[in-house]
Amino acid sequence: MPRSGALLLVCLALLGLYLATWPVPVDPVAWEAPEDQGLTGAFAVNDPLAAASAIDLGAHEGPEDVAVGHDGALYASVASGTIVRIDRESGQVSEFAHTGGRPLGIESSPDGSLLVANGYLGIQRISSLGEVTVLLDAMDGEPLAYPDDLAVASNGVIYFSDASTKFGALAWKGSYEASLLDILEHGGHGRVIAFDPRSGDARVIVEGLNFANGVAISADDRFLLIAETGTYRILRHWLLGPDAGTTEVIIDNLPGFPDNINNGEDGRYWVGLIAPRDSKLDGLSDKPFLRKVVQRLPAFLRPAAVPSSHVIAIDGDGNVQMSLQDPGARYPAMTGVCETGQRLYLTRLFGHELPYLGKAPLQQTGQ
Repeated sequence: MPRSGALLLVCLALLGLYLATWPVPVDPVAWEAPEDQGLTGAFAVNDPLAAASAIDLGAHEGPEDVAVGHDGALYASVASGTIVRIDRESGQVSEFAHTGGRPLGIESSPDGSLLVANGYLGIQRISSLGEVTVLLDAMDGEPLAYPDDLAVASNGVIYFSDASTKFGALAWKGSYEASLLDILEHGGHGRVIAFDPRSGDARVIVEGLNFANGVAISADDRFLLIAETGTYRILRHWLLGPDAGTTEVIIDNLPGFPDNINNGEDGRYWVGLIAPRDSKLDGLSDKPFLRKVVQRLPAFLRPAAVPSSHVIAIDGDGNVQMSLQDPGARYPAMTGVCETGQRLYLTRLFGHELPYLGKAPLQQTGQ
Protein backbone atom coordinates (compact mmCIF):
# COMPACT_ATOMS: atom_id res chain seq x y z
CA MET A 1 0.00 0.00 0.00
CA PRO A 2 1.39 3.44 -0.88
CA ARG A 3 2.48 5.52 2.08
CA SER A 4 -0.20 8.11 1.36
CA GLY A 5 -2.90 5.42 1.47
CA ALA A 6 -1.64 4.08 4.80
CA LEU A 7 -1.62 7.62 6.23
CA LEU A 8 -5.21 8.14 5.08
CA LEU A 9 -6.31 4.93 6.80
CA VAL A 10 -4.63 6.02 10.03
CA CYS A 11 -6.34 9.39 9.86
CA LEU A 12 -9.73 7.79 9.24
CA ALA A 13 -9.19 5.39 12.11
CA LEU A 14 -8.28 8.25 14.45
CA LEU A 15 -11.33 10.23 13.28
CA GLY A 16 -13.58 7.25 13.91
CA LEU A 17 -12.08 6.75 17.35
CA TYR A 18 -12.62 10.43 18.15
CA LEU A 19 -16.25 10.40 17.00
CA ALA A 20 -16.96 7.24 18.98
CA THR A 21 -15.16 7.87 22.24
CA TRP A 22 -14.20 11.52 22.86
CA PRO A 23 -15.76 12.73 26.15
CA VAL A 24 -18.72 15.09 25.77
CA PRO A 25 -20.95 16.69 28.43
CA VAL A 26 -24.17 15.07 27.22
CA ASP A 27 -25.41 11.57 27.98
CA PRO A 28 -28.39 11.34 25.60
CA VAL A 29 -31.57 9.49 26.57
CA ALA A 30 -33.66 7.68 23.94
CA TRP A 31 -37.18 8.95 23.30
CA GLU A 32 -39.71 8.99 20.46
CA ALA A 33 -40.23 12.42 18.93
CA PRO A 34 -43.77 12.78 17.56
CA GLU A 35 -44.07 13.07 13.79
CA ASP A 36 -43.77 16.72 12.83
CA GLN A 37 -46.90 17.87 11.00
CA GLY A 38 -45.22 21.13 10.06
CA LEU A 39 -47.04 24.36 9.34
CA THR A 40 -50.44 22.85 8.64
CA GLY A 41 -53.93 23.11 10.11
CA ALA A 42 -54.06 25.70 12.89
CA PHE A 43 -50.39 26.52 12.18
CA ALA A 44 -50.74 27.10 8.41
CA VAL A 45 -48.32 29.62 6.95
CA ASN A 46 -49.42 33.26 7.15
CA ASP A 47 -47.73 36.65 7.37
CA PRO A 48 -49.44 39.12 9.77
CA LEU A 49 -46.17 39.70 11.67
CA ALA A 50 -44.52 40.91 8.48
CA ALA A 51 -46.25 44.25 9.18
CA ALA A 52 -44.54 44.65 12.56
CA SER A 53 -42.61 47.85 13.17
CA ALA A 54 -39.47 48.24 15.28
CA ILE A 55 -38.62 49.95 18.53
CA ASP A 56 -34.91 50.67 18.34
CA LEU A 57 -33.22 49.68 21.62
CA GLY A 58 -29.90 51.20 20.61
CA ALA A 59 -27.06 49.25 22.21
CA HIS A 60 -29.44 46.82 23.93
CA GLU A 61 -29.92 43.53 22.12
CA GLY A 62 -31.93 40.47 23.00
CA PRO A 63 -35.16 41.74 24.65
CA GLU A 64 -36.00 38.23 25.88
CA ASP A 65 -39.13 39.20 27.81
CA VAL A 66 -41.24 42.29 28.45
CA ALA A 67 -43.60 43.24 31.28
CA VAL A 68 -45.89 46.20 31.80
CA GLY A 69 -44.92 48.07 34.95
CA HIS A 70 -47.33 49.72 37.37
CA ASP A 71 -46.46 53.05 35.74
CA GLY A 72 -47.72 51.75 32.37
CA ALA A 73 -44.28 51.62 30.77
CA LEU A 74 -42.70 48.51 29.26
CA TYR A 75 -39.72 46.89 30.95
CA ALA A 76 -37.53 44.58 28.89
CA SER A 77 -34.78 42.18 29.98
CA VAL A 78 -31.80 42.43 27.61
CA ALA A 79 -28.60 40.49 27.06
CA SER A 80 -26.28 42.99 28.75
CA GLY A 81 -27.98 42.37 32.11
CA THR A 82 -29.86 45.66 31.96
CA ILE A 83 -33.58 46.21 32.36
CA VAL A 84 -34.62 48.92 29.91
CA ARG A 85 -37.71 51.09 30.28
CA ILE A 86 -39.72 51.88 27.15
CA ASP A 87 -42.31 54.64 27.11
CA ARG A 88 -45.23 53.19 25.16
CA GLU A 89 -46.32 56.51 23.70
CA SER A 90 -43.04 58.15 22.77
CA GLY A 91 -40.97 54.99 22.29
CA GLN A 92 -38.18 56.53 24.36
CA VAL A 93 -35.79 53.92 25.74
CA SER A 94 -33.82 54.40 28.97
CA GLU A 95 -31.82 52.19 31.30
CA PHE A 96 -33.81 51.42 34.44
CA ALA A 97 -31.79 48.84 36.39
CA HIS A 98 -28.65 46.75 36.09
CA THR A 99 -29.18 43.17 37.25
CA GLY A 100 -25.88 41.60 36.19
CA GLY A 101 -25.98 38.15 34.63
CA ARG A 102 -28.62 37.41 32.02
CA PRO A 103 -32.16 38.48 32.95
CA LEU A 104 -34.74 36.35 31.15
CA GLY A 105 -38.35 36.24 32.36
CA ILE A 106 -39.74 39.44 33.86
CA GLU A 107 -43.10 40.09 35.53
CA SER A 108 -44.82 42.89 37.38
CA SER A 109 -45.52 42.03 41.05
CA PRO A 110 -48.69 42.95 42.98
CA ASP A 111 -46.57 45.12 45.31
CA GLY A 112 -45.47 47.37 42.45
CA SER A 113 -41.98 45.94 41.99
CA LEU A 114 -40.63 43.92 39.08
CA LEU A 115 -39.59 40.30 39.42
CA VAL A 116 -36.86 38.81 37.25
CA ALA A 117 -35.70 35.27 36.57
CA ASN A 118 -31.98 35.85 36.03
CA GLY A 119 -30.46 32.85 34.30
CA TYR A 120 -27.10 33.44 36.00
CA LEU A 121 -28.00 34.86 39.40
CA GLY A 122 -31.43 33.66 40.59
CA ILE A 123 -34.76 35.33 41.29
CA GLN A 124 -34.48 39.10 41.70
CA ARG A 125 -36.77 41.93 42.79
CA ILE A 126 -36.41 45.44 41.36
CA SER A 127 -37.96 48.32 43.27
CA SER A 128 -39.69 51.31 41.65
CA LEU A 129 -36.36 53.13 42.08
CA GLY A 130 -34.41 50.48 40.16
CA GLU A 131 -32.82 48.88 43.23
CA VAL A 132 -32.04 45.20 42.66
CA THR A 133 -32.30 42.54 45.39
CA VAL A 134 -31.66 38.81 45.03
CA LEU A 135 -34.58 36.92 46.57
CA LEU A 136 -33.46 33.35 45.89
CA ASP A 137 -30.26 31.96 44.41
CA ALA A 138 -30.06 28.45 45.90
CA MET A 139 -32.16 25.52 47.09
CA ASP A 140 -31.08 22.88 49.57
CA GLY A 141 -27.57 24.29 49.51
CA GLU A 142 -27.27 24.07 45.71
CA PRO A 143 -27.19 27.18 43.48
CA LEU A 144 -30.06 27.58 41.05
CA ALA A 145 -28.60 26.57 37.71
CA TYR A 146 -30.92 28.18 35.19
CA PRO A 147 -33.86 30.35 36.35
CA ASP A 148 -35.73 31.00 33.12
CA ASP A 149 -39.27 32.32 33.39
CA LEU A 150 -41.68 33.17 36.18
CA ALA A 151 -45.25 33.98 37.12
CA VAL A 152 -46.54 35.58 40.30
CA ALA A 153 -49.80 34.73 42.05
CA SER A 154 -52.10 37.32 43.60
CA ASN A 155 -50.78 36.34 47.07
CA GLY A 156 -47.17 37.08 46.01
CA VAL A 157 -46.01 33.45 45.58
CA ILE A 158 -43.55 33.21 42.69
CA TYR A 159 -43.62 30.19 40.38
CA PHE A 160 -40.52 29.87 38.23
CA SER A 161 -38.83 27.43 35.90
CA ASP A 162 -35.33 26.14 36.53
CA ALA A 163 -34.74 25.12 32.93
CA SER A 164 -31.96 22.60 33.54
CA THR A 165 -30.27 21.56 36.75
CA LYS A 166 -27.45 19.93 34.75
CA PHE A 167 -26.70 22.49 32.06
CA GLY A 168 -26.70 25.84 33.83
CA ALA A 169 -26.77 29.08 31.85
CA LEU A 170 -23.76 30.54 33.66
CA ALA A 171 -21.77 27.30 33.74
CA TRP A 172 -22.13 26.86 29.97
CA LYS A 173 -21.51 30.51 29.16
CA GLY A 174 -24.96 31.40 27.87
CA SER A 175 -28.63 30.58 28.06
CA TYR A 176 -28.75 29.50 24.41
CA GLU A 177 -25.61 27.37 24.65
CA ALA A 178 -26.93 25.57 27.72
CA SER A 179 -30.33 24.99 26.12
CA LEU A 180 -28.76 23.22 23.13
CA LEU A 181 -27.02 20.75 25.44
CA ASP A 182 -30.10 20.06 27.54
CA ILE A 183 -32.36 19.56 24.52
CA LEU A 184 -29.83 17.25 22.84
CA GLU A 185 -29.51 15.12 25.98
CA HIS A 186 -33.26 15.02 26.76
CA GLY A 187 -32.48 13.87 30.28
CA GLY A 188 -35.38 15.45 32.18
CA HIS A 189 -33.34 17.98 34.17
CA GLY A 190 -35.93 20.77 34.21
CA ARG A 191 -38.29 21.71 37.04
CA VAL A 192 -40.76 24.30 38.30
CA ILE A 193 -40.40 25.77 41.77
CA ALA A 194 -42.89 27.55 44.02
CA PHE A 195 -41.24 30.25 46.12
CA ASP A 196 -42.88 32.37 48.82
CA PRO A 197 -40.64 35.41 49.41
CA ARG A 198 -42.46 36.21 52.66
CA SER A 199 -41.51 32.96 54.36
CA GLY A 200 -38.50 32.06 52.24
CA ASP A 201 -40.01 28.64 51.54
CA ALA A 202 -39.14 27.14 48.15
CA ARG A 203 -40.25 23.73 46.91
CA VAL A 204 -40.24 21.81 43.64
CA ILE A 205 -43.77 21.26 42.32
CA VAL A 206 -43.00 19.78 38.87
CA GLU A 207 -39.82 17.98 37.86
CA GLY A 208 -38.41 15.69 35.17
CA LEU A 209 -39.04 18.23 32.40
CA ASN A 210 -37.01 18.46 29.21
CA PHE A 211 -35.95 22.09 29.34
CA ALA A 212 -38.56 23.80 31.50
CA ASN A 213 -39.20 27.19 29.96
CA GLY A 214 -42.18 29.56 29.93
CA VAL A 215 -44.50 29.78 32.95
CA ALA A 216 -47.83 31.61 33.22
CA ILE A 217 -50.54 31.58 35.89
CA SER A 218 -54.28 31.77 35.29
CA ALA A 219 -56.15 34.92 36.30
CA ASP A 220 -57.83 33.04 39.16
CA ASP A 221 -54.58 31.39 40.35
CA ARG A 222 -56.03 27.91 39.71
CA PHE A 223 -53.34 26.58 37.39
CA LEU A 224 -49.97 27.14 35.76
CA LEU A 225 -49.12 26.69 32.10
CA ILE A 226 -45.57 25.43 31.50
CA ALA A 227 -43.62 25.20 28.23
CA GLU A 228 -41.57 22.02 27.95
CA THR A 229 -39.30 23.11 25.13
CA GLY A 230 -37.47 19.85 24.47
CA THR A 231 -40.69 17.87 24.02
CA TYR A 232 -42.61 20.45 21.94
CA ARG A 233 -45.54 20.73 24.33
CA ILE A 234 -47.41 22.82 26.90
CA LEU A 235 -48.37 21.42 30.30
CA ARG A 236 -51.04 22.51 32.77
CA HIS A 237 -50.29 22.10 36.47
CA TRP A 238 -53.23 22.50 38.83
CA LEU A 239 -52.66 24.63 41.93
CA LEU A 240 -56.22 24.60 43.30
CA GLY A 241 -59.32 22.45 43.05
CA PRO A 242 -59.86 18.68 43.00
CA ASP A 243 -56.86 18.10 40.68
CA ALA A 244 -54.42 20.24 42.70
CA GLY A 245 -50.87 18.93 42.43
CA THR A 246 -51.43 17.08 39.14
CA THR A 247 -49.92 17.91 35.75
CA GLU A 248 -51.33 17.20 32.29
CA VAL A 249 -50.47 17.88 28.66
CA ILE A 250 -52.86 20.36 27.02
CA ILE A 251 -51.15 20.70 23.63
CA ASP A 252 -48.31 18.69 22.14
CA ASN A 253 -46.51 18.07 18.86
CA LEU A 254 -46.03 21.79 18.30
CA PRO A 255 -44.28 22.76 15.03
CA GLY A 256 -41.51 24.54 16.92
CA PHE A 257 -39.72 24.88 20.23
CA PRO A 258 -42.00 26.69 22.74
CA ASP A 259 -40.31 29.40 24.77
CA ASN A 260 -42.02 32.04 26.93
CA ILE A 261 -45.68 31.95 27.95
CA ASN A 262 -47.31 35.29 28.73
CA ASN A 263 -50.84 36.16 29.79
CA GLY A 264 -52.78 38.06 27.17
CA GLU A 265 -56.28 39.49 27.28
CA ASP A 266 -59.61 37.64 27.11
CA GLY A 267 -58.09 34.47 28.57
CA ARG A 268 -55.32 34.19 25.98
CA TYR A 269 -51.86 32.84 26.67
CA TRP A 270 -49.14 33.78 24.19
CA VAL A 271 -46.40 31.26 23.39
CA GLY A 272 -43.30 32.07 21.37
CA LEU A 273 -41.95 29.34 19.10
CA ILE A 274 -38.31 30.34 19.11
CA ALA A 275 -37.35 28.08 16.20
CA PRO A 276 -38.96 25.45 13.98
CA ARG A 277 -38.31 21.82 14.70
CA ASP A 278 -35.26 20.13 13.19
CA SER A 279 -36.02 16.94 11.23
CA LYS A 280 -32.49 15.63 11.76
CA LEU A 281 -32.77 16.09 15.54
CA ASP A 282 -36.18 14.40 15.58
CA GLY A 283 -34.79 11.53 13.50
CA LEU A 284 -32.08 10.96 16.12
CA SER A 285 -34.46 11.02 19.10
CA ASP A 286 -34.30 7.24 19.56
CA LYS A 287 -30.56 7.04 18.76
CA PRO A 288 -28.68 8.29 21.84
CA PHE A 289 -25.27 7.09 20.62
CA LEU A 290 -25.57 9.09 17.41
CA ARG A 291 -26.68 12.17 19.34
CA LYS A 292 -23.45 11.87 21.33
CA VAL A 293 -21.54 11.65 18.05
CA VAL A 294 -23.29 14.84 16.89
CA GLN A 295 -21.98 16.66 19.96
CA ARG A 296 -18.43 15.72 18.89
CA LEU A 297 -18.85 17.45 15.53
CA PRO A 298 -17.71 21.04 14.98
CA ALA A 299 -20.29 23.50 16.29
CA PHE A 300 -21.32 24.64 12.80
CA LEU A 301 -22.38 21.06 11.95
CA ARG A 302 -24.58 20.56 15.02
CA PRO A 303 -28.31 21.37 15.17
CA ALA A 304 -28.96 25.07 15.82
CA ALA A 305 -31.94 27.41 15.86
CA VAL A 306 -33.16 28.29 12.36
CA PRO A 307 -34.35 31.91 11.99
CA SER A 308 -38.11 32.07 12.44
CA SER A 309 -40.84 34.50 13.58
CA HIS A 310 -43.80 32.56 14.95
CA VAL A 311 -46.03 33.05 17.99
CA ILE A 312 -49.29 31.39 18.95
CA ALA A 313 -52.13 32.20 21.33
CA ILE A 314 -53.93 29.39 23.17
CA ASP A 315 -56.62 29.22 25.81
CA GLY A 316 -56.27 27.48 29.17
CA ASP A 317 -57.27 24.16 27.62
CA GLY A 318 -54.66 24.34 24.85
CA ASN A 319 -56.98 25.32 22.00
CA VAL A 320 -55.13 27.39 19.40
CA GLN A 321 -56.76 30.80 19.00
CA MET A 322 -54.15 32.47 16.81
CA SER A 323 -50.97 31.50 14.98
CA LEU A 324 -49.03 34.51 13.73
CA GLN A 325 -45.98 34.37 11.51
CA ASP A 326 -43.55 36.30 9.37
CA PRO A 327 -42.08 33.99 6.70
CA GLY A 328 -39.27 36.50 6.22
CA ALA A 329 -38.27 36.16 9.90
CA ARG A 330 -37.50 39.88 10.29
CA TYR A 331 -37.48 39.32 14.07
CA PRO A 332 -35.87 35.87 14.43
CA ALA A 333 -35.51 33.82 17.62
CA MET A 334 -38.89 35.11 18.78
CA THR A 335 -39.44 34.16 22.41
CA GLY A 336 -42.95 35.49 22.93
CA VAL A 337 -45.45 38.32 23.11
CA CYS A 338 -46.48 41.02 25.54
CA GLU A 339 -50.07 42.03 24.73
CA THR A 340 -51.21 45.48 25.82
CA GLY A 341 -54.52 46.81 24.58
CA GLN A 342 -54.36 46.73 20.80
CA ARG A 343 -50.63 46.11 20.53
CA LEU A 344 -48.37 43.09 20.55
CA TYR A 345 -44.73 43.50 21.57
CA LEU A 346 -42.55 40.76 20.09
CA THR A 347 -39.63 39.59 22.21
CA ARG A 348 -36.41 37.92 21.05
CA LEU A 349 -33.48 36.01 22.51
CA PHE A 350 -30.65 37.50 20.48
CA GLY A 351 -29.71 39.34 17.31
CA HIS A 352 -26.56 41.49 17.31
CA GLU A 353 -27.48 43.06 13.99
CA LEU A 354 -31.09 43.79 15.00
CA PRO A 355 -31.31 45.44 18.45
CA TYR A 356 -35.06 45.90 18.09
CA LEU A 357 -38.27 45.08 19.89
CA GLY A 358 -41.02 44.28 17.41
CA LYS A 359 -44.43 45.95 17.67
CA ALA A 360 -47.59 44.90 15.82
CA PRO A 361 -51.10 46.34 16.07
CA LEU A 362 -53.47 43.60 17.21
CA GLN A 363 -55.99 44.36 14.48
CA GLN A 364 -53.38 43.44 11.87
CA THR A 365 -53.29 39.91 13.26
CA GLY A 366 -56.83 39.09 12.22
CA GLN A 367 -58.53 40.03 15.49
